[in-house]
Formats: sequence, C-alpha cells, structure tokens
Amino acid sequence: MASDSSSLFPPQTPSYILSFQFSSWYPHFSSRSIKSTIIRPLSREFHAYLDADGVFVPEGSEDIPAESTLSDSDEDDEDDDEDEDSPPPSFAFPDLDVQIRACVQEYGTVFPKLNFSSPKDAAWILPASSPLKCTSPSDVYLLLKSSDFITHDLSPDTVFAGCDIDEPHELELELVLRKWYPVDRSREVRCFVRRNILLGISQRDANYYEFLNDPTTHASIRSAVQTYWETHIKNSKHWEPIQDYTFDLLLTRDLSRGHILDFNPYAPRTDPLLFTYEELAELLDARLVPKDESTDHGLPEFRVIDSRSHPAATSNAPAYQHNMVPFEALSISSGRHIEEFADMWKEEIRQSI
Repeated sequence: MASDSSSLFPPQTPSYILSFQFSSWYPHFSSRSIKSTIIRPLSREFHAYLDADGVFVPEGSEDIPAESTLSDSDEDDEDDDEDEDSPPPSFAFPDLDVQIRACVQEYGTVFPKLNFSSPKDAAWILPASSPLKCTSPSDVYLLLKSSDFITHDLSPDTVFAGCDIDEPHELELELVLRKWYPVDRSREVRCFVRRNILLGISQRDANYYEFLNDPTTHASIRSAVQTYWETHIKNSKHWEPIQDYTFDLLLTRDLSRGHILDFNPYAPRTDPLLFTYEELAELLDARLVPKDESTDHGLPEFRVIDSRSHPAATSNAPAYQHNMVPFEALSISSGRHIEEFADMWKEEIRQSI
C-alpha cells in the first residue's frame, strides 16, 4: 500500500474544505440533524472581538442593567489615570445579542460553534452538569473567547492550511447556535467515507463501554450505520460531487438510527480516532478487490475501546485540561472576575456588584 499523502487523502482545495463549513451542509440535512440557527454575515467588529487578547464579554450581553463605571471621584482623577495602561478595547453587539436571545427563547438553551469548530475545549467554564449550555449572550461570548479551538476559524491561513491547490476562495465567519440537550457520549460514532465507500466506524468518546463490546450490539450498530448512510447521506445532492468525507453520528437509544452531528473533510486535520489513515487506506484497497476474491465487502469495520486498559482509553485527567486555568487568573474588561459569568455564581456576583 502506498503511504504518501496523495494516496491517503483526496486533493485538498479551498472549495473542498468549504464544503464542510456548517452553512454548506446543514441546509441539506437539517431534518436529520440538531435544530440550529446560522447567523451570518458577522461584523468585522465581532471578528476583531474574537481575535482580541483577554477573556471578556461585550457590553450589554450580561442580561443585567448596565451601570456607569465612572464616578465623581473618577472624573477628578482622570488626569492622573492618563499615564496608566490603556484599557482593553470596548465591544458591544446589541443586534447580535437580540438574535442570540431569540434563539435561546426558541430552543430553551443553545450551544455555539463557528464555521467548522466548536468551543468544546472551554466547556469547563460553565457548570460541569451542563457543559456548553448557554442561556444568555454572555454565555455564548464567554465560551467562544475561552476557546483555543475556535481560533482555527478566524483566519484563512489556518482554515486552508495544507491545501494542495491554490484557488480563489472567500471565507465568511458565521456563528451557529444549536439546540442544547444532554448527549449520551457512548452513542457517538465517527464514520469514514473514501471514494464513496463507508470504510470504518469509530467510537468517539474515549471511555470503555461494555455494551459496545457485546457481539450482537456491535453487529447491529455496524449494520444500522451502513443502512443510515446509504439511505440518507450517500446519494445526497450535496455530496454528489464529493466522494471523500467523515461524519459524526449520534445513535438513537435503540441504536437503530441516528442524528447527524457534523461533517468533516477526509484530511489530516480530522482525527481518525481508533483508526489511522494508513489503516483506512488498507481497508479501501481490500474493498476495491473484486467481490469473488474477498469477503465481507458490504459492511464497514467498527472499532471500539474493548477494555479499560486500551491504549486509547481516557485517563482520569479532564479533557482539554491544558486549557484550564484558575478563574482568578482571568478577568474581564470591567475588572470583574470571569466566574461572574458562570451560571453557578451569577446571582452571588450580581449581588456583590
């Protein structure tokens, strides 16, 4: 098997990558995915806000009455303060706040993402019992500003990094608000499609689940995902010119169907989880052998964590722990600590203000 990148991956072009931004695929699969609202275009000021240093929320997004931060004594000391460092830039997005609040009212609660990336590395900033659950504009902004992942979407240089062919392209930032509800991570799978063949299915969550290792359940999931892909995805007009992609699926409780969570390019940037791309290439080679010379052509390979000692099994350390810093180390432009905007402490901090 050849192992060079040209054989492992399809041609990486800007147009190919843009096929996987949320606004490209969601309209075709909205009935089979989580209810979502796409907000675009976004202002240059919002892009600048996300790109600005520090973790702070825009003025007016906190759902509390705005107060002046300039007292009489501040006015008297204004000349004395001129020599001090300039305060962080001030941002306000009243129109966007209205749109976010409307989504919260419609969906109950939401979780945000941008064109490609979600701020799941910042889930720790909100209550652990409801990660990524946003009930106000300030929650949405706080998650985005606390995330390293979403910075990928802010520059064409990172979005189109690794593209083999340079072609005209335009990247327009978008904010996606998805209906939030608790997800059973054990039922999430990632599926790999190459040359319009479903090659492999991988468990997404890095924990051992005994039920996934039951032979009957294992076979049932394998068959259900293949059927779902053939019925609802394979012949979609969106993917008709695209033969290579990955998709994330949340299986239903009975494991017979699913809800589409996301699509990603078949590219080095997409985590192959329990596979390697070399192994997926080998699976493709085997599937391309004439049927009378090979067996088991119809179903993809399904990989799960088969023991608690599996090398890929998660440790006790929290996910994305490198993003976690003490709350006291972060502050917003008004001088209040970042924990003020976490649900668990909102009321207490508001009273202290």
